[in-house]
Amino acid sequence: METFAEVRQHIIKNHPLFIDEPFQLGFDCPMDGSDRKQAIFVAELKSADNRRYLRVETLICPLADFDAEKCLRSNLILRVGYLAVGDLDGTAYVKLCENLPYNSLSGDELEYVFSHVAPMADRMEQALESVNDIA
Repeated sequence: METFAEVRQHIIKNHPLFIDEPFQLGFDCPMDGSDRKQAIFVAELKSADNRRYLRVETLICPLADFDAEKCLRSNLILRVGYLAVGDLDGTAYVKLCENLPYNSLSGDELEYVFSHVAPMADRMEQALESVNDIA
């Protein structure tokens, strides 16, 4: 895949979208064996040298529920993705993200990232927010 349009085509074939904007997509990834789901957001980013990347991200929990040491320790053990903080409706959230360069992106690689990022974020969310499925 070399363009966001190709990424969009792949995702539309495999996942029903709840966000479909020019350079941002969103869909729910069902979690196996439960009625839980994890919202996945995909957007195109450009680096300072104009290289294009696809960012995959999902919310875990409000930042207030997650301390800095836990974030850093969790980042150390992640094999796919990294933890970051971003705002949603004025609230800071811990997110699990992965940036994928277009030059090596395929449908299989994209699905591999979805299949790892979503369940990992859901497990982290459950550990921190045991009552609600917030993402």
